[in-house]
Amino acid sequence: MINVTCAVIRNDENEVLIVQRGKGTDHPFKWEFPGGKLSEGETPEECIIREIEEELSMEVVICGRLPEVEHDYGHKQILLIPYICDTLDELPFLTEHLSYKWLAAKDLVSVDFSEADVLVARNYLESIRIEDIQETQQVPQNIQDAIDDADLQSIVNNMMSMKEAEWIATSAIENPAIFLKLFEYSCSPDKKLAFRASWTLTKACDRFPELFHPYLEQIVGMLGEINNESTLRSFLRILSLNDFNRINSRRHGLIVDFCFKSLNSASSAIAIKVYSMEILYRLSLIYPELANELSTSIRILMEDGSAAIVARGRMMLRKLAEMPLKPSSGEQEV
Repeated sequence: MINVTCAVIRNDENEVLIVQRGKGTDHPFKWEFPGGKLSEGETPEECIIREIEEELSMEVVICGRLPEVEHDYGHKQILLIPYICDTLDELPFLTEHLSYKWLAAKDLVSVDFSEADVLVARNYLESIRIEDIQETQQVPQNIQDAIDDADLQSIVNNMMSMKEAEWIATSAIENPAIFLKLFEYSCSPDKKLAFRASWTLTKACDRFPELFHPYLEQIVGMLGEINNESTLRSFLRILSLNDFNRINSRRHGLIVDFCFKSLNSASSAIAIKVYSMEILYRLSLIYPELANELSTSIRILMEDGSAAIVARGRMMLRKLAEMPLKPSSGEQEV
């Protein structure tokens, strides 16, 4: 029996990621949930985090676990250990698969899955049906009262669903003390805590970007100092959702320099490149002279980029081409 993990990865739209196997694999051209075999001495949780990073260059947070699936393929028997995961990354970098799709949960029933993954899809659909039945759940009172560091850190570290993340985001919107603590945790050396805290802040930003107006310049000043990639992508997402006129124009140059550096760096994660593109495009609406440099950088990136980067690059080039013509002002320099 081979122990294998897989991940039902959800994005902010509650769509699910599926990937297609290649021609020379055990199940050619079949679709599956990404994952892989456990290594010796590795826990299933460690395995799925590692496999998703290696196969897709994505960072995920584990939010739940589905029933294990045993299946006999004839030439091998597997025990499939499925996890429900959420991510901020919407563009996987494929290293082992032919293609990927984000699908609404209801559309999973029509996918040509490998046999074991069919059962995982059914179990996932059953799990969200049960969640819908339990929709009457209320925000846990202890979140609102969890001003103590240890209590709030424990709640953030142990949240296991999108709903819990939304609860915490709502609490941050309503309670400035919780908001500030999540901001603080986002810069923690504890990578798990930092990812979950910054991820939760992006959910608050999706609903109330104005909540971040007093902190935008602080975020800009921190960009070059953040060592945690998950926090960085969250903060770039927050910046991309906000009004740059709320930031002192003298800081716009810092944003431009950082985003071009990230865009042109071979080591930057795909999500960071994507958010950098969006931020630079938004700044190009203020400073049209940036558009040509941004177009050039995107075209260079697309030359050796993944299919996902090429698709996003084409979309961004179209947006740049459709920009309203605006005379460059000598007073607006970055």
